[in-house]
Amino acid sequence: MFTDTYLHQPPMVENAMGIQLAALLRQFEAASAAGDDLAEAAIAHFEQHPDAAIITSFPGLGNLTGARVLAEIGDDRARFADARGLKAFAGSAPITRASGKKTVVTHRHIKNRRLAAVGSIWALASLRGSPGARRHFDARRAAGDWNRQAQRHLFNKFLGQLHHCLQTGQRYNEHQAFPPPLTLAA
Repeated sequence: MFTDTYLHQPPMVENAMGIQLAALLRQFEAASAAGDDLAEAAIAHFEQHPDAAIITSFPGLGNLTGARVLAEIGDDRARFADARGLKAFAGSAPITRASGKKTVVTHRHIKNRRLAAVGSIWALASLRGSPGARRHFDARRAAGDWNRQAQRHLFNKFLGQLHHCLQTGQRYNEHQAFPPPLTLAA
């Protein structure tokens, strides 16, 4: 099979394609190096911010995702009067429309898409680091939510907790955020 003859381009065309591939690889390496430099700079600046310790105390939020969250929500405490405003800005809060006897609950289409994209990463990464988040996610899935709906609901819950922690200056506490399930007395 490997010794069979195969179709070739003329030698000059094959040589030109090789040169083009080498040029594309050099461009890819330059873009990759620039991305690494940008990530290092973002991490260095984020770690100097006073809210960095609070943000990275949340499960699933590292330095880069934390920097993205901080960049999108800003550090002005008066920007969002309550957690509902932050949730609506991020697009994680559902929209409920009621008319007469009919009620429809849908997700938001108008939102900060960069923050919403980080929300998916945050929710997914938190499932491994937080037993409470895993319980919450699994309960939503068992209730019939699709994977994306359960992730959005978990992100919504985390945003409310983040707003509270930033307003009060507290770090994330797993037992307050997701209290352990109550055991039934025999």
